[in-house]
Amino acid sequence: MSSTETAVFAGGCFWGVEHLFKDVPGVKELQVGYTGGTVPNPTYEQVCTNTTGHAEALRIVFDPQIVSFETLAKLFFEIHDPTQLNGQGPDIGYQYRSAVFYTSAAQQATARHLIDILKQKGLAVVTQVEELKEFWPAEDYHQHYYVKKGTLPYCHRRVKRF
Repeated sequence: MSSTETAVFAGGCFWGVEHLFKDVPGVKELQVGYTGGTVPNPTYEQVCTNTTGHAEALRIVFDPQIVSFETLAKLFFEIHDPTQLNGQGPDIGYQYRSAVFYTSAAQQATARHLIDILKQKGLAVVTQVEELKEFWPAEDYHQHYYVKKGTLPYCHRRVKRF
C-alpha cells in the first residue's frame, strides 16, 4: 500500500495553477483554497479584499513513489512567474503572491534549493517559503474551474527553467 504526501503552492490565480497540475502522473487529488492568512475559514470575497493575509493556493496530494516533491516544485516554478511580486499577469494583490507552503523540512530544503538554482540563473525570485499552518478549501465553484468551464488559463503557461 502506497502512502501519500501533500504539497501546497501559491502562484497567482489558483484556477490556472490547478489546471496545469491536473494531468501529472502520481497526483492523486487537487484542491484549491486559501492559506497563509489570519482569518479562519475565509471566503473568496474576504480573500479578495486583500486584508486577510491569505494566498490563493493549490493543495496537491501525491504518491511520492510516482512523482517527487522536487518534480512538482520544478513544475510550479515553470508554470508561473516567480519574479513577479504579489501577482501574476493582470492579477495583482498579496493573495496572488508566489509561495511554497512546506509540510516537512525536506520540502523546505528542496524549495530553497530550487530558488537558489533559479537565482544562480539570474532570476530575481520573490517566492516565499513558509510552513503550512492551515489550508482552507475554496468554495465548490472554484474547484476544477477550467475543466468545468471548458477553457484554458489566461495567466499561466509553462516556461522551461530547469
